[in-house]
Amino acid sequence: MSPSRPVVLVVEDHVLIRQGALDIVNSAGFEALEAQSADAAIMILESRTDIRLVFTDVEMPGTMDGLKLVHYIRDRWPPVHLIVASGKAILAESQLPAGAKFFFKPYDETSIIEMMTKMLAEPPRPQH
Repeated sequence: MSPSRPVVLVVEDHVLIRQGALDIVNSAGFEALEAQSADAAIMILESRTDIRLVFTDVEMPGTMDGLKLVHYIRDRWPPVHLIVASGKAILAESQLPAGAKFFFKPYDETSIIEMMTKMLAEPPRPQH
């Protein structure tokens, strides 16, 4: 049996943008999961142990936005890699959890794929 593809969770409330991000993840050779809100993303993370990377938008409806979501994920699931994108907010690295990367929308697909590939090439960090 071949090793399974790394799993990437895309969190985006706009359907067309989410579909585009899912296409990017799939074209990079990774398995893509989707959530339309931070709350849905947390439910998926709670039910699956194989998610290696979360790619989220900042502006989302619900109890938390993408920035709060990535901090929550870093605290609760430290091994998960994080990529944050926004068309409105420009975030400084100091606003993001350690190791998270920010991309301004519209983002360059090649840059996103390169960053995902780089992050997912690292061996999974152990859970504490």
